[in-house]
Amino acid sequence: MSLLTQETARIRADEIFLADPYEPKDPAGRLRVVLAMPYGHAYSLMCSGPMALYDLINRDPGVPAVAERAVEYEGLVRDGARLRPPAGEAYRSIESAAPVAGADVLGVSVTHAGGLHQVLRLLDLAGIPRRAADRVPGRHPLVVGGGPGLTNPEPLAAYLDAVALGEAERSVPELLRVAHAHRLDPGPVPLHQQLARIPGLYVPAAYEHDPAPGGGVAAVRPVAPTVPDRVHAPYLSVAELPAAHFCSPVSDGSTAVITPVLGCLHDCHFCTLGVPDFRQAPLDLLTGYIDRLEAHGIRQIIISAPTFTQYRHKQALLEHIRAYADRAAAKGEKVTAIIGSVRADEITADYLTALRELGDFGHLFTELALDRPRGIVTIAPEFAAPDLVALYGKTLKRERVDKAIDLCRTSGHVSAVMLYFIVGAPGETAADRHAIADYARDVRTRLGDGDTAVIVKLTQFQPTPGTLGQRLAMADPDTVQEYVRQITETLRDLVGPAAFGRHYRVEGPSAARMHLEAVCLRGDWRVGHVLEDLYDTGTDPATITRGRLAAALAAHGLDYDHHLRHMDEPVLPWHTVDSVNRDAEQQLANALAKREARP
Repeated sequence: MSLLTQETARIRADEIFLADPYEPKDPAGRLRVVLAMPYGHAYSLMCSGPMALYDLINRDPGVPAVAERAVEYEGLVRDGARLRPPAGEAYRSIESAAPVAGADVLGVSVTHAGGLHQVLRLLDLAGIPRRAADRVPGRHPLVVGGGPGLTNPEPLAAYLDAVALGEAERSVPELLRVAHAHRLDPGPVPLHQQLARIPGLYVPAAYEHDPAPGGGVAAVRPVAPTVPDRVHAPYLSVAELPAAHFCSPVSDGSTAVITPVLGCLHDCHFCTLGVPDFRQAPLDLLTGYIDRLEAHGIRQIIISAPTFTQYRHKQALLEHIRAYADRAAAKGEKVTAIIGSVRADEITADYLTALRELGDFGHLFTELALDRPRGIVTIAPEFAAPDLVALYGKTLKRERVDKAIDLCRTSGHVSAVMLYFIVGAPGETAADRHAIADYARDVRTRLGDGDTAVIVKLTQFQPTPGTLGQRLAMADPDTVQEYVRQITETLRDLVGPAAFGRHYRVEGPSAARMHLEAVCLRGDWRVGHVLEDLYDTGTDPATITRGRLAAALAAHGLDYDHHLRHMDEPVLPWHTVDSVNRDAEQQLANALAKREARP
């Protein structure tokens, strides 16, 4: 038995199916769908979109397909930025252990713009031609992309047959019905033009683009009258979404994921969380799921929701988890909850009491990346200057943060606070950046001078497509690295080296990732060709420099700085999927320019 066959067998043996049972489908005569996720097995189960589609495709008898999964297996051979199967083996799916290349449809998930190269890696790993034009219908799968990393799908336009925007529980099943019908009777209309008619599906081959010098496009045109001018991301109501969108249908045997809320009540101008309507999972759905976890002895619960404190039933949910934890403790076992970040103005004494009574809780980022102690609350002021907070649509005021820290101190169970700040944003000044150090010092002073800690998480401002800030300028990532150094030094000088070393930590963004995201966030289809060149030459995305990226861009007639500048052209590269109000964009840009110009 091959190494990957053994590994997929172990995964199947360890997994616990948590969703309501359904009648298995006979794969004969149906499409085989493989959802490939660029993560290890445990982390892949946190991908709520692909996991919800996996459950829906297999559950709905009206969908003529069966779904399987493929992940980055431990047995794969790592060769720089590449992955390959062990010698003589094929990249296989978990469920059937059959080669992924034999699928009829391959779904690929992209979580951030800096990870677009992972699609090339997955296609190579499976032995599937990268470019859509090189794939042969009936011999190679239809490749469908999705996820928040594709808010601008253009850089992968040459590699993806379709992109499922927003929530795909309607568009992807319809895609499968159309593809299945086309296989039985091709008819006169090309498949890609048929797919382009499906609401929520962007089909790159259905559009023509006129390139602009240095980057971007001068015009975009549908190739046929039946192809829509624009494609809008669909977002479904709670009643329309399957339970698997809120509760992961599969566990690795130790951990399970719930998503109590979708979207955000607030509409910050740099964040896509507020784009869809805010929706909340029914409490009985979540508590029933927790009961199921208890029955299976699953002791770690991930509450994957960056706006969990907006959930109207959070108190009742935490109490239900606490009751489970108490019963487990009576047996000598521990239940752990890992929780997403919170807004300071949404922290209440009852919420902190519930966390304290839960006994063992952590924050998602710290659990996965920082190796910090539990008992941490995460707050995202984003900016230290109150007027900059307001200009970017953030409603979190300093007095609310102070009140939240007071509650944390009084609770006696919060030992650390993580503060998220954005740096390099239009309208920002040097004084604003230095004020972050003051903010961090003041938070720890208010939290208490005992064994407490403040983690300052600095993120670079990104003009993300789909937000009001999508046209704004982006600072050079190398300059942002200097900002991080300055903030770190200012904080160290404020509190002293000894206190800084014991009680503070400053985390900045990766310059390499930001260089990639600068061009991938707002680039056109030519950026994909640049990524392919870099991939073929063995360039490691984790260490790429501005100079190396700029040279690769120039080879395709693209200018690195073009992607950093304020974009005021009428047609953006992602024009077909753009639905942001142009007047509102201009008002924001004017207000920021006015602030930046003041003495």
